[in-house]
Amino acid sequence: MLVLFCILGVSASVVVLADEDDTLCLPTGTIVIEAPGSVEMQRAPVDFPHSTHFNNNCKTCHHIWEGEPELLSCTTSDCHDLEKLPKKETSQDVQEDLEILYYKKAYHTLCIGCHKEIKIKNKQMASSITSVQDQLMKAGPTGCVKCHPKE
Repeated sequence: MLVLFCILGVSASVVVLADEDDTLCLPTGTIVIEAPGSVEMQRAPVDFPHSTHFNNNCKTCHHIWEGEPELLSCTTSDCHDLEKLPKKETSQDVQEDLEILYYKKAYHTLCIGCHKEIKIKNKQMASSITSVQDQLMKAGPTGCVKCHPKE
């Protein structure tokens, strides 16, 4: 869900959270998520509203981040740096491990998966409680053109 810093373009302001020993700066505006420069984009970039995702643990998206202030893009940090979907392997486990290294698979699995979970939770809450409007979380988009508007 928080595929925040795995980007090439950023247009955001910054929030500083201070602790006794550490300072953490977080972009609060919109982060533009787009394909690596060497990949021809098939859809428009995604405007990612970072600050609307602050209720999540940072490691939900930045799973190898150790709290250092600087984050590298996922596509340049040996994390999700494959620019093409890997060819099919014989083992399903091996295939899944390889596919998650593909930048597009990583984003879609994390973002759409989380948005779908929120929709399911909202439906469950709506069916079990009569007055839930103020308890429902806003679910993000799960369809292509909601994230990648036609230009």
